[in-house]
Amino acid sequence: MNISWIDWTIIGIFFLVSMLIGVFASKQAGSSAKEFFLSGRNMPWWLLGVSMVATTFSADTPNLVTDIVRKGGVSGNWVWWAFLLTGMLTVFVYAKLWRRSEVTTDLEFYELRYGGKPAAFLRAFRALYLGVFFNVVIMATVSLAAIKIGGVMLGLSPIETLLLASVVTVIYSSLGGLKGVLLTDFFQFFIAMIGSIGAAIYILDLPEIGSLNNLLTHPNVSDKLDFFPDFNDWNLLIPLLIMPLAIQWWATWYPGAEPGGGGYIAQRMLSAKDEKNAIGATLFFNIAHYAMRPWPWIIVALSSLIIFPQISDLGAAFPNIPADKLGDDLAYSAMLTFLPTGLIGIVLASLIAAVMSTLSTHLNWGSSYVVNDFYLRFVKPNATDKELVAVGRISTVLLMVLAAVLALALSNALEAFNILLQIGAGTGLIFILRWFWWRINAYTEIWAMFISFAVAIFFESINPRLGIIDIPVEQSYLKLLYGVGITTIGWVLATLLTKPEKDEILLSFYRKVRPAAYGWKKLLDRYPKERQEQGQLPMEIGLMLVGTVMVYAALFAVGIVLYGNFVGALIAGVVSLAGGFIIVRNWDRMKLS
Repeated sequence: MNISWIDWTIIGIFFLVSMLIGVFASKQAGSSAKEFFLSGRNMPWWLLGVSMVATTFSADTPNLVTDIVRKGGVSGNWVWWAFLLTGMLTVFVYAKLWRRSEVTTDLEFYELRYGGKPAAFLRAFRALYLGVFFNVVIMATVSLAAIKIGGVMLGLSPIETLLLASVVTVIYSSLGGLKGVLLTDFFQFFIAMIGSIGAAIYILDLPEIGSLNNLLTHPNVSDKLDFFPDFNDWNLLIPLLIMPLAIQWWATWYPGAEPGGGGYIAQRMLSAKDEKNAIGATLFFNIAHYAMRPWPWIIVALSSLIIFPQISDLGAAFPNIPADKLGDDLAYSAMLTFLPTGLIGIVLASLIAAVMSTLSTHLNWGSSYVVNDFYLRFVKPNATDKELVAVGRISTVLLMVLAAVLALALSNALEAFNILLQIGAGTGLIFILRWFWWRINAYTEIWAMFISFAVAIFFESINPRLGIIDIPVEQSYLKLLYGVGITTIGWVLATLLTKPEKDEILLSFYRKVRPAAYGWKKLLDRYPKERQEQGQLPMEIGLMLVGTVMVYAALFAVGIVLYGNFVGALIAGVVSLAGGFIIVRNWDRMKLS
């Protein structure tokens, strides 16, 4: 496609602003490691919330949604919509606990909650396992999306795309630290929203589509509009709805949707001014992530079924795309090639913003693990702030290089999504319970980590070759079920067969974080003077459920409006507003600092 000078000017301005933000934040970010990685723990909820949304507004996300919709219809999105339960649990139960912990990273938590060499090993291993290996996989999926966008819309080779996408990101991320990332995210979020909404509106007016009504009634689309899978087809109902809502949301670990919070979500909560801002940020994130953003992507995905009904149609339209990169997820980028001058520049800038926002967050988050939880803790405990910032900037560059190399080997985002879910299967419940059950120890997490990884390797690599366990394609969800079951049994046994943490470590954690006392009773019975208030856990779980209904109602209200059912949309809207009213009325009862 032809990109005009107007489009290139828009893209150029976007790059320039992003670079200037990094330069602006560089002086303050370089003053200390805490400034570089936590921005002085003084960030407001609105900036942190927008940053969380911008980070998950990755260029691979619309590709993933397109892949899902083309294969399984709108209802296929429950595979990630179900994580709203995790998000709301983090909002009302865990956000304030993370802020109270006052750790620098969520991995530092291990030596606050556990003790001795096992805790130190867990922190060091996870710093490299998550900060490098896992983090690189996530960034590689984002880079893969950039490769497909660059190939379809700009005719660039994978290497050319990676060079353009990564150089600017690395520069402003390494200069500005977390504050630079937050400020750039804020700017990039609005560019991304304008681009995705503008693209959806224009595509609906294409001659091949005609209008929203024509789209919804087209034979290629009409059977893919249901919000829920067919309840009479168990081969669809189990993997698309039952598994995500009954098991996946609490049992699996996935970056950005960790049960109990974690990763870059925890980093944002830890950098908040106080507990109220930590909760406000995560609440805004979950509302925006699940209710505000999906429908423009879904509209474009459904439209692609008319213009490119088969993958072969995509291949014929874009013969320069390598065969191993050709898939349903390519359809999103393919649809954007129809956009006119000016709008294509904004949309390209929005997609670049999505790539850069996610990469910058993961680069800063990953380097925080390398610096704080490995280098400072185990290599050079007396390192100066200047040295730590330098190591952070070097690790930022190296992480980007590793992600770019891996991106060249991946084929689609859904493949990576499923692999990551399988690796984290069965570990999620630990991250929920470790705050509230005194008996969990470092060995619980160590065994869970290794068992889940071994099970994932077995089902993703060994079993397909040897056929030890027969798993039909339509029942591939059984892999996740096996993973959750085996891993959960393994870590429960490890917990019960190993000694609990020492009382002084548990009491120190309890005093600092002040979790609800329900699961600490056996410990507190030995130290009755340590007992604090029972806590507000029942109310918090109630608000989690209310918040979940509120956001789902808002999500479906938008969809019902698009489908032309205004009465149904009004009902869903009232339900959503009622949920918001209940949350506001109970806000002051949460006793936040």
